[in-house]
Amino acid sequence: MNVALRVLLLVTLLLPGWAMAAQNDAVRAFPPSWWVGMKNPDLQLLVSGPGIGADALTVELPEGVVRIGDRALASPSHRVIDLRIEPGAKTGDIVLRFSGSAGERRVLVPLATRRAGSAEREGFGPKDAILNLMPDRFANGDPSNDRVPGMLEAAELGNGAARQGGDIAGLVSSLDYMASMGFTMVWPTPVVENNQPAYSYHGYAITDLYRVDPRFGSNEDYRDFVAKARAKGIGVIQDIVPNHIGHHHPWANDPPTPTWISNGNQFIETQHGRTAVTDPYAPKVDLENFQHGWFHTTMPDLDQRDPVLARYLDQNAIWWIEYADLSGLRVDTYGYSDTAFLQDWIGAILREYPRFTIVGEEWSNNPAVVAHWQLPGMDWAGEVPGTPSLMDFPLSEGIRKALTEPEGFTTGMGRVHEMLGNDRLYADPSRLVVFEGNHDKPRIFSVLREDPAALRVALGLVATLPRVAQFYYGTEVLMTSTVERDDIAARRNFPGGWPGDAASAFTGRGLTAEQRATQDWMRRLLRWRAGSKAISEGDFLHYQPRQGAYVYFRRAAGEAVMVVVNRGSAPFVFERERFEEGLVGARAGTDVMDGRRINLDAKPSFVPGSITILRLSPAAD
Repeated sequence: MNVALRVLLLVTLLLPGWAMAAQNDAVRAFPPSWWVGMKNPDLQLLVSGPGIGADALTVELPEGVVRIGDRALASPSHRVIDLRIEPGAKTGDIVLRFSGSAGERRVLVPLATRRAGSAEREGFGPKDAILNLMPDRFANGDPSNDRVPGMLEAAELGNGAARQGGDIAGLVSSLDYMASMGFTMVWPTPVVENNQPAYSYHGYAITDLYRVDPRFGSNEDYRDFVAKARAKGIGVIQDIVPNHIGHHHPWANDPPTPTWISNGNQFIETQHGRTAVTDPYAPKVDLENFQHGWFHTTMPDLDQRDPVLARYLDQNAIWWIEYADLSGLRVDTYGYSDTAFLQDWIGAILREYPRFTIVGEEWSNNPAVVAHWQLPGMDWAGEVPGTPSLMDFPLSEGIRKALTEPEGFTTGMGRVHEMLGNDRLYADPSRLVVFEGNHDKPRIFSVLREDPAALRVALGLVATLPRVAQFYYGTEVLMTSTVERDDIAARRNFPGGWPGDAASAFTGRGLTAEQRATQDWMRRLLRWRAGSKAISEGDFLHYQPRQGAYVYFRRAAGEAVMVVVNRGSAPFVFERERFEEGLVGARAGTDVMDGRRINLDAKPSFVPGSITILRLSPAAD
């Protein structure tokens, strides 16, 4: 984070925390609704409202729902009601009536029927290509929500540190574009409420875990977006943050329990010592600081060792999956959360949705640190589950370095080769997410010195290596940033998402010839990838790079693919004898990007700075 933005965030600490007062006046139940037929029959309702802890309570329950208990919490503004939903319970409203000095207050918690097949939903995997975008920066489909009464920050188009006005309506209007590009999943940065005084657009300082930010739209708008995306063959991955909240969340001033926020609700900054989780020599104080220090002064750390909070967070994730019909969760600052909580949290979700995908952000370039979180064991009879997927920072950073440094045994393409050799550390490396960029990294086109050929190599690697592939919005039209991290520069608005934009990535209007060529190339790549069994299911075999030439094979029943990367300074002449194990007798291949047929017996030559993807012909062809 640059110095100017850090100062801006620190200034917000001086501002009053009145923003959520209107919501605090109401009595709310969390979760606000639930469903019959969940694997876990127990439901914890956290009810929040002024003086609610001292009120007399009467409860009306649908048939088959049983009241287990009613717990007062340290804060008089919060209390817990424990229910059990027995098998065969009826749908209807859970009615909570509170009587006290404020009069009678009533809360309804609808209990509904789950959609058919909900528990069996399939998450994302190696077959998918994910688009990562920032809703505020992608497209403004509804200018009327750029300013919303009660929200502390309004859109200020052109000020990169402020909100730009992108919203869910903009995402809906962009679905045809996403589908045409070949994306099968979309991961927006968090869409839930961030009612912070400044720098609220990114979504990671949450002030209401159950409410879509009204500057993006409503909960219903979000659910409608997910349904429309699914109708076009695109699943939605929700970005979720169990580690921390924004300092204008009501909990910051009124935590339900003394142990709700880490360090007694006092700021102690984490030193980001993520190796403390895996280091056999690490002292307990380092692990405590990493997982229970605050991420930032404006982001109080949640202490998930509090059992009521832990259950709240379990149910919050499950609620969004069920309510919005999600295809996955991306978990921000994954390893910063308490380890025991993470194991229980993952288990709670996957017991309800055994085929679901959760991808954790463990921002480490050390494969051993990342692999730690993908623990084996999916036996729900007692094994502690691992995270199904992690963001593959080690390989992603390896690709960036490989394409910007001289070739050597362990540099250049040798770095990618060596990093993939660490796959034995992972429980399931094919489910890791490799990426060319994201909202926290300088844009790869700039890192590659604005070389379109080098960018194609990077995109081709991400698309064909044995991983889930993820791409950052705007890469396809050569969006740039500074080479060093600068969030404002790397998070500029997507061209065409605002009225009056001089160029549009959606229509091609105003793009340069090179931008259109790169966009078309990426579109062909991803659309081919979507139909390739070799890529989504195939084995992987790679050869040690020599003079910058890296050759690998993907093979599944009925399809074989060979990828040739030449990062050397001279043409690479392919001599088949070394590669017979991968070729399995194939004599020729067809370039999937331009249809050229290449005779592999004729010692074909591959130009420097290129990637070639060949669908191999059977040996008898």
